[in-house]
Amino acid sequence: EAAELGKGSFKYAWVLDKLKAERERGITIDIALWKFETPKYYVTVIDAPGHRDFIKNMITGTSQADCAILIIAAGTGEFEAGISKDGQTREHALLAYTLGVKQLIVAINKMDTANWAEARYQEIIKETSNFIKKVGFNPKAVAFVPISGFNGDNMLQASTNCPWYKGWEKETKAGKFTGKTLLEAIDSIEPPKRPTDKPLRLPLQDVYKIGGIG
Repeated sequence: EAAELGKGSFKYAWVLDKLKAERERGITIDIALWKFETPKYYVTVIDAPGHRDFIKNMITGTSQADCAILIIAAGTGEFEAGISKDGQTREHALLAYTLGVKQLIVAINKMDTANWAEARYQEIIKETSNFIKKVGFNPKAVAFVPISGFNGDNMLQASTNCPWYKGWEKETKAGKFTGKTLLEAIDSIEPPKRPTDKPLRLPLQDVYKIGGIG
């Protein structure tokens, strides 16, 4: 179906991009939820739009998250555009922290388009660490994972395409954590304390008004 529209490379994005406009434009417009189970947690992914026109929807999704996964494109020019003064990578990291999301994972995607170059990986880590530190995150408490989402490298299993990669490491108040894959980084998330003894509070995600009904 994606190939029929000339967007074969978007096939995995279409798992969560269900709207006709999203598929035609090749961007995420509204948030989407996807649940899966890891060896440690039941996880709900909130896929938030990255386009600047849909920041309002991004805020709706991000405000409900326990941890943010910042996806950074390693392609030449893509990373630089996202991290520029008006770039969306920078803005999304700031919004996540401002909305109370204090845990962060950085997934450096499309490493296959950078030929899995270690120099490119280290360059992105250095630049990203500098700006997330200014935002308020502690880079030492962040797992940086080089991945190829399209090919599945370092997503569930360690890839053989980056022999130089020894794995990610992070240190928090709970201790030191290490791993190689994005799945392991997700399992290193520390669940926030839930005040279950307090009165019930529910987040409102959307309000619908249907004519003639209410």
